[in-house]
Amino acid sequence: MSEEQTVAERITGTVASWRGIEVGPHRFGGVEFWLERWEVGHLHGDRTADIPFPRRCRDHLVAAGQARPHHVLPDSGWATVPIDGHDGVVHVVELLRISYECARGERRSPERARPGGGPVE
Repeated sequence: MSEEQTVAERITGTVASWRGIEVGPHRFGGVEFWLERWEVGHLHGDRTADIPFPRRCRDHLVAAGQARPHHVLPDSGWATVPIDGHDGVVHVVELLRISYECARGERRSPERARPGGGPVE
C-alpha cells in the first residue's frame, strides 16, 4: 500500500482483490463492495465503514469494542466502524473479510473475533 493513497483507496485496493468482489459507487457517496447479490460493506470516504454481519456477530463485535451499532439502523446486523489511520485501515479490512466470508458461506461462527485484534482464523 502506497503512502500516497487515501484510506479509502487502500481499503478498496485490498477488498477488490478478493475473488468475486465487485466495487461500485454507494448511493449516499463513497464506495461499496458486493459479492454476487450480497453487499459486503461500504465506505463513507476515509472516515467510516458500514458493514453487515449476522446479528449475533455484530452484537459480539460491538460488545468487544470493535464496532458500533450502525449510525442509522442500530437495531440491525449492520455495524459502523470509524477509520483512524493505518490501524483503522487494517481493522476495517479484517471486518470486511469477516463479512465477505459470511457472504461466501465460509465462516460458520462469524462471532469469532478477538477483542483488540482481528478475526480468529
